[in-house]
Amino acid sequence: MPALLRALNERTVLDAVRASGPISRAEVARQTGISRPTVSLVLRSLLEDGLVRETAHDPDQPHYGAVYYEADPEAAVVLGVDLGARAVRTALCDLAGEVRAREEIRSRGSVEERIEALTSTVRSLLRTGKLPLDLLENAVVALPAVVSPADGRVSSADLPGLGASDLRRQLERALRVPVKLENDVNLAAVAEQRHGVAQDVADFAFLLVGAGLGAAVVLEWKLHRGHNGAAGELDAVRNGRTDEVDPCAAAIAKHAAEVAAGKETVLEPPYEVREIFAAARDGDAVAVAVVEETARRIALHVLPLAATLDLPLVVLGGSVGANADLLVPVRRHLEELLPFPAPRVEVSALGEAAVIEGALAAGTDAALERVFERRVRT
Repeated sequence: MPALLRALNERTVLDAVRASGPISRAEVARQTGISRPTVSLVLRSLLEDGLVRETAHDPDQPHYGAVYYEADPEAAVVLGVDLGARAVRTALCDLAGEVRAREEIRSRGSVEERIEALTSTVRSLLRTGKLPLDLLENAVVALPAVVSPADGRVSSADLPGLGASDLRRQLERALRVPVKLENDVNLAAVAEQRHGVAQDVADFAFLLVGAGLGAAVVLEWKLHRGHNGAAGELDAVRNGRTDEVDPCAAAIAKHAAEVAAGKETVLEPPYEVREIFAAARDGDAVAVAVVEETARRIALHVLPLAATLDLPLVVLGGSVGANADLLVPVRRHLEELLPFPAPRVEVSALGEAAVIEGALAAGTDAALERVFERRVRT
């Protein structure tokens, strides 16, 4: 029992230091309800094990000569990976969440070739961040795929080879650290909840519209993955429909080509998303019509989320969805389609960084658990 009580006290104190550092012993005792002598013993132990460190006090607060503490960010580092169809985004962060190095590489070839390129990139990141290899604690890899919450099995992948039964083991052999696989849109939602427009929102959806389409649902502050990990797989909305409702980049480019045929417009092949929205802002009639149709299609995908979950907020992200020009028409379509007030619709505050930021956040949480549990066992 004393060992269990000690572990509980240490975890409580460490959580308080992480959340409120720089923080004094007296303030830790006040926040946690643990006696000051016990707090002093716990802090000394955490300091010796490298989980906290002494630091300067907050210059805006009175300190009365007290010693202040903060979590030691260099107790471990975490790797976040966004394994996309066209590029692999990678970043290393410390336990304070500070990004120490990041790199993006174009990615082609088989999954094995992508993993080999990733391994080389990680070595480069560690050199850039001037970090020793043994500080790397774990990795979170974001995939454009459904990931089963039960066994990590990958299905409905946008990239050939991602459905390999031993994908996680392949990555762990290459990186030599524990690896967690997660759906990319789920991680974007995690980042938006931590650092974006969904802060302080208990229930919301994140709809990513770009080269592909996906959604994540957060209910009562937690990701709702569903029984198979397929919650938010909105591609199924198109099944059985005869009209075109695909809002992704390729479908929008195809629609732009059809609308532009025989009309005067600045748009030209290959009808890139960025050019379409820029032309619409300049008043090009064809581009305006394409943006309006894009908004209609996105609203049709928001509709089932709003109708079944009655969410207060839907966040749009991705190369298509993150265009603020869509907000007004999407809201208008939802107001026309729903018999009750439509959810607030906002563009992601994190842009293309949302997925990698979510991977780092999830990885940091897991690394803290591993570091603390390893310390308790020893």
